[in-house]
Amino acid sequence: MDYKWDILNKSRKSRTGRDDINWIVDTLLKNRGIKTKKQKDEFFKPTPPEKITVKSLGLSQGEINKAIQRLKDAKRKKEKVIIYGDYDADGISATAILWECLYALGLDVLPYIPERFSEGYGINVESVKKLKAESSELKVILTVDNGIVAYEAIDTANELGIDVIIVDHHQKSKKKLKAHSIIHTSEICGSGIAWKFAREIAKELKELRTQEIKSSLDLVAIGTISDQIPLIGPNRSFVKYGLEVLNTSIRPGLAELYKEAGLEKGSIGVYEVGFIIAPRINAMGRLEHALESLRLLCTRSRPRAKELALKLGKTNKKRQKIVDEVLLHSKALIEKSELKSLIIVAHESYHEGVIGLAASKLVEVFYRPVIVISKGEKISKASARSISGFNIIEAIQQVDDLLLEGGGHPMAAGFSIESEKIEEFRQRLEEISQQLLNDKILSKKLKIDLEVNFDQLSPPNSNAGWEIIEILKKFEPTGVGNPTPTFATKKVNILDLRTVGYESQHLKLKVEKDNQVFDAIAFGFSHLYQNLLQNHKIDIVYHFEENIWNHEKSMQLKVKDIKLIK
Repeated sequence: MDYKWDILNKSRKSRTGRDDINWIVDTLLKNRGIKTKKQKDEFFKPTPPEKITVKSLGLSQGEINKAIQRLKDAKRKKEKVIIYGDYDADGISATAILWECLYALGLDVLPYIPERFSEGYGINVESVKKLKAESSELKVILTVDNGIVAYEAIDTANELGIDVIIVDHHQKSKKKLKAHSIIHTSEICGSGIAWKFAREIAKELKELRTQEIKSSLDLVAIGTISDQIPLIGPNRSFVKYGLEVLNTSIRPGLAELYKEAGLEKGSIGVYEVGFIIAPRINAMGRLEHALESLRLLCTRSRPRAKELALKLGKTNKKRQKIVDEVLLHSKALIEKSELKSLIIVAHESYHEGVIGLAASKLVEVFYRPVIVISKGEKISKASARSISGFNIIEAIQQVDDLLLEGGGHPMAAGFSIESEKIEEFRQRLEEISQQLLNDKILSKKLKIDLEVNFDQLSPPNSNAGWEIIEILKKFEPTGVGNPTPTFATKKVNILDLRTVGYESQHLKLKVEKDNQVFDAIAFGFSHLYQNLLQNHKIDIVYHFEENIWNHEKSMQLKVKDIKLIK
């Protein structure tokens, strides 16, 4: 994929080392909307989660108090409470947080995770009836990471004498919800709201040390990162402090999951959570039952934890294989026909548990909005992923007369449709997308913080380069909303070049400009090897980082893109 470089700040002439350091850091902060001293202080030293107020998160203290009173009554009357979660990593983490809290406080409480294929997402009428039939003592249901638009299910619960407490972060509807209490904000993820609610419960009941609630920040970090919540404001705090707990976690399940995944305590960051830990937790809900992932997070038994971690790892490998099969088939379908501005692929063989993942990967390959449909005999399930500048849910809503149900947001959506209506859906949505998608939107941009010269990053005879690297470390945790700082340097000379890694897929370079030499690593760029042998001058985009090899530290450029200068 060819990127169009979007350099947010152009280069300037080199000055003294201190001037350049201040200029680089201030520019990076401004690019992230951080301008005032107060904002800078909060960015580099986030308020600890326990000091973040209910009001600042957009939560209602009145609704929280009402919910706590209902739970106190349930405990006094020995009523059964169900925590109704979701089958993704955020929903599972949120369920674990509240179940551990209420169980420790002595309530008669059980967690419940719906089965994706038979029950679908969120609390529904049939599940409420089933839960009540199983226990006449059921008087309270807490929905976590779902429930904010479950009107029929809540009406059914009310008819059956069950009070519903909603704990959710998804988009509200204008229609009034007849729940007992609604603990809702879109500022943080489901597990973040669950954690704050659990802390308020512990403070009110005074039977559980708030320190025990603080130890659940590991699960908030997993939920926030896996749900791709922007890592700014309170979410930055939850992830920063949550990663500290993850790296010292006493949960047997996480310890065994680290071992299964080849991770070590102390090395867990945003990448490890987002690409190694969360996919294993999510895999169960995609292919089997997410209850096993919940059991892994909550178990106190090391042998049980090991057994569950191995199961999650095995299921994740199976999930990867299924995604690869869907990708192979769908790419062949796409490449067979003319590339449209919006891609829709449908087939009977596509597993509905992985179509969202497949859609995301196809967006990466073709840089088009993508809808992948798991075709059923009568009913089909679809998952959509978009690109910046194209609101996929608004486009889908223009043809909602063809859909059975669905929902989503500008970048992702899901829906079900009668199989016989897929072709009409395809034709109408392609017409809509042709009017909305242009070449500008369909060109993939690489956002670059700053164009610099090498002697601005690391002036000769100076420690400024190491000082900048130490400051860049303070930008962590990086991720959605706070990307890793990215630099560009033009007209760079290649002094040395070789291929490295498995099947020689990567490039190791030595590059020079302004009499300053850096080692650079370019993962997945071996296809440029022959061209670079003939072209010794390049423009590069990179992250500036510390590299440790054989206990030796050096400054390194981690290359994101290369342009040849002919």
